[in-house]
Amino acid sequence: MSEQLARRPVIAVQHAPGSIPERLAPVIAAADVRLVESERLATALPGAEILFAYDFRSTALRETWSAADSLRWVHIASTGVDPVLFDELVHSDVVLTNSRGLFERPIAEYVLAQILAFAKDIRRSSRAQAALSWRHFESESIEDVPVGVLGTGPIGQAIAALLIAAGMRVTVLGRAESTDLPARVGEFEYLVLAAPLTAQTHGIVNARVLSAMRPTARLINVGRGELVGTWDLVSALNSGRIAGAALDVTDPEPLPVGHPLWRTPNTHITPHNSGDVHGWSDRLQDQFAANFERYLRGEELLNIVDKDRMHRNA
Repeated sequence: MSEQLARRPVIAVQHAPGSIPERLAPVIAAADVRLVESERLATALPGAEILFAYDFRSTALRETWSAADSLRWVHIASTGVDPVLFDELVHSDVVLTNSRGLFERPIAEYVLAQILAFAKDIRRSSRAQAALSWRHFESESIEDVPVGVLGTGPIGQAIAALLIAAGMRVTVLGRAESTDLPARVGEFEYLVLAAPLTAQTHGIVNARVLSAMRPTARLINVGRGELVGTWDLVSALNSGRIAGAALDVTDPEPLPVGHPLWRTPNTHITPHNSGDVHGWSDRLQDQFAANFERYLRGEELLNIVDKDRMHRNA
């Protein structure tokens, strides 16, 4: 252990342009750190023992894997691992960890906020205030309202717990239920997507599912944009087949200027920030630094991802 503590491992820190992590002083003190933008990741990988994928949306590692000649550990700064879950990494001895524990509660709060915004028609009130218009209207209660949460992982569980605490009637839909989603979605006034992106879940909410939803139902997506067929959703919202959507993630992402989703009726879009409460980036870096200290001491890392199970489910 003393030998491991004495050495200075090489760490590649992959970041997006203009988004350099600045709280890695404890890591820099104990390692040789190569800060690199995602498009230049290949230049930092040779000899690197650890990769901190701070740019969690990037698939650069998949594209530059041949340059990763010394990797032992990859940490991704998100709960979802789909950008780095590819065959070569899965079948290697490289340990993969994620950022579980940081985003579950904030994302659950976001879901509850969107449900309340729909039920209480907060946006209508904002428009009326902007127009200096005082007009009485009635709103909906969320008590005992049925909600389906697609995703049994930590985020799905946190969403379910908070919605149950708010008095809603929640059904969590796992892998088995997702195979026949059209038969289930008619039970719910809200369908919340919190599943990981896999081959099985890609486009799982399609025209058939949207047609089976109640006309009063709303869709909330905090998983990945690719869980939903974008053009199917645009069609369903334009025709009134469902009552609304709140999308923290979209396909494509970022959503281009002029994309029809921006002006689709009863659609509310946020820029993939449902889990990003004040201090989130600091906590991401602190979590990695704490895990790095465990690595140096030869202790088991926290938040190890079962690559084989995730890959089988994909």
